[in-house]
Amino acid sequence: MANTLLMPKATAVWLVDNTGLSFDQIAQFCSLHPLEVKAIADGESAQGIKGMDPIMTGQLTRAEIAKGEGDLNHRLKLSDPKVRVPEAKRKGPRYTPLSKRQDRPNAIYWLVKNHPELKDAQISRLVGTTKATIEQIRERKHWNMATLSPLDPVALGLCSQIDLDIEVQRASRGREAPAPTGDTLLPASLTERLTPEQAAPKDEDRELDANAVFAKLSALRSKTPDEDEDDKF
Repeated sequence: MANTLLMPKATAVWLVDNTGLSFDQIAQFCSLHPLEVKAIADGESAQGIKGMDPIMTGQLTRAEIAKGEGDLNHRLKLSDPKVRVPEAKRKGPRYTPLSKRQDRPNAIYWLVKNHPELKDAQISRLVGTTKATIEQIRERKHWNMATLSPLDPVALGLCSQIDLDIEVQRASRGREAPAPTGDTLLPASLTERLTPEQAAPKDEDRELDANAVFAKLSALRSKTPDEDEDDKF
């Protein structure tokens, strides 16, 4: 990570007020124009900015300031930071190892089949492929379409379950919830309002009376043979 000065204008305000450095030295150190540093010294610029001490922030030492005050041709140098902050990686297509690239068409096929709401850009972020390949698989025009089989990209190790869930949630925003396909339980807010008669089970839902069943069986068995023959006719 490149070592850069924090809050250069606030640092210039502090250097103007607390050191004998020249305008050119301060301008060079703070990446400002010398006339802008002169305007700060004259009170015409940065009037509402509070000076920031570069010594307290560890970006400049007292020895370096003293050296600059003694030699007007000396160029101030930033102190090495005590903590190195890594540079943020630029966002780009997801890198896929060579050993897993052959599984990408199968993963794309799975995503297209199971999550048709996903856009091409989202699938590209998940498995690291091109929009042309996704379009070919969507339209079943891929050169190897006959041998492709839908495989979960999470199981293949091409993306994490968290990333997949995030993309699915993004794609589902604004879409209507699917209609229920069968009987579902009533919400608690509705069942609490039901009267005892409404909440009571229906006749067909009540448990069968064992005595009544056995009574019916006994009645059937008590029929005489003549009655059975009459029933046949």
